[in-house]
Parts: sequence; C-alpha cells; structure tokens
Amino acid sequence: MQGLGDFAQMLAAGTALGCVYVLVALGFVLIYKATEVVNFAQGELMMLGAFIGYTLIVVLGLPFWIGLAGAVVGMAAIGALLDRVVVRPIVGQPVFAIVIVTIGIGYVVRSVVAFIPGWGVDTHALTSPFSGRVAALGPLIVSYDQIAVMTTTVLLVGALFAFFRGTRLGIAMQAASQNQLAAYYAGIPVPRIFSLIWALSAAVSAVAGVLLAPIAFVHVNMGFIGLKAFPAAVLGGFGSIPGAIVGGLVIGIVESLAGFYLPEGFKDVAAYVVLLAVLAVRPQGLFVESSRKKV
Repeated sequence: MQGLGDFAQMLAAGTALGCVYVLVALGFVLIYKATEVVNFAQGELMMLGAFIGYTLIVVLGLPFWIGLAGAVVGMAAIGALLDRVVVRPIVGQPVFAIVIVTIGIGYVVRSVVAFIPGWGVDTHALTSPFSGRVAALGPLIVSYDQIAVMTTTVLLVGALFAFFRGTRLGIAMQAASQNQLAAYYAGIPVPRIFSLIWALSAAVSAVAGVLLAPIAFVHVNMGFIGLKAFPAAVLGGFGSIPGAIVGGLVIGIVESLAGFYLPEGFKDVAAYVVLLAVLAVRPQGLFVESSRKKV
C-alpha cells in the first residue's frame, strides 16, 4: 500500500507540473499555428510574467487575483509589442533567422530582468491565497497550490476552446492560421490578428508563471522550463492544441515519476527520452492535424 500511495503522490505532483508545461506549450502552439514561427523565448516570457506578478502582489501589495490579472494584461501588451517591433519586420526571412531572433529575445529578457533593481538574480517568494494549505484524500496529500494550478489550467483550456470555436475573433484567428492569403481576401486584418495571437500566447505564459511561483519561487532561471514545455509541444504534435495538453501532462508525470523511482539525474533527461521514444514510432507526434486548409 505504501508503494501505491507513493505512486499516487508522484502522479498528483506530476499532473500539477504537467499543467504548467501545458500552459507554456500552448504558447508555443498558438504562435506556431498562426505564424509558423517557433518562439523559443516562451519560457522567458513566462518568467517575466512571474516577476511582474511578484512586483504587483508582493512589492505593491495588491491582492493576488488583481496582481495576476495585471500580469496577464502587462504580458499581453509585451507580446503584441514583440510581434509588432521585433518579429514582423523579419517575416519572410529564412526560418533560421527567425529562430535566432526568438532565442535572442529570450536572452535579452533574462538580461533585462537580471539588471532590474529588486528583481536581479535573487530568488523571491510569492505566496498565493492557497499557500500552506493541503487537502488529504486518504493517503494522498495534495497542496492547494497544486489544485489551483490544475483547476486554472482546465478552466483556461476550456475558455480558449470556447474562444476559438464561438467568437468571431477566434474564428478569424483560425482562418489566418490556416490560410493567410485567403484570410486577407476575406477582409481579415492578418497582421493585427498575429499581434493578438502573440498577446494571447504571452498572457497564457503569465498565468503559468504566476501559478508556478508559489510552488517553485520566482527567479531568473524560471525560463528554462520552456526547455521542457517545448518537448511537450513536439510530443503532442506541433501545432495541435489537444496535443500540447496531452504532451504537457505526459512530460510532467514522467518527470515526476523518474525523479522518485530512478537514480539522481534521470529526472532532467526523462522528457527527452520519452520524446525520442515516441518520435521513433510516430514522427509526427501523438496528434496530427489534417494538412487541408480551409477558411
């Protein structure tokens, strides 16, 4: 029974971690589906969102939910600005150039955060209304912070699904992602749609950063979580939103189980071992969408 309890405990912890990977992987997928750009700065945007949330909640003393909303709005503005000022001028250039630019954005964000007084390279604590509270389900102990991460992820994924399926803006985003030229002819302002998608992606990353902060603290190296979320997006099938959800959960659970059952060090490579194993059998990922495009 003890072994089963340990397994359930690691499963719960891995699910909560996987939900953070899901949110960051969704940021990868949203941008790639619309613009075919892989934003390797997605992890750094999550880190920046966490620092903005820390400033609003801890430094300025705003209530947690207001601080979270402020971080989401701030990161949405930063995401749209990055598209307009940095990414859009190089559209049409070789893919390698765009990849290098997004990597450069990540380095710039980390450097700026490291030099801002009060942020720097120190580790900061951010508490939520749930911090220090746990729920006992038999032998299973789950913190309220983990429950908040999982619940928020479910609600956010549901909201995104409803947005893309039930709103004119969401449908316009889908049309622009499937066929940019046809979207232009249909009167859709494609450049503005791309900026909105970058804003949405950065906002989702801000949610991930603020929710992760009470569990893992706020520090400049938080952005490296993007290196785990990227395999999650690839595992599910890059460009597939359901794939990002499943891939993030799989990576989080595997990483948690590997950290408990396998020797030290395997936890850090478990995500990539699983990715290689899956891609060897199914190179297109677990989920693959039809190549036909429609408007």
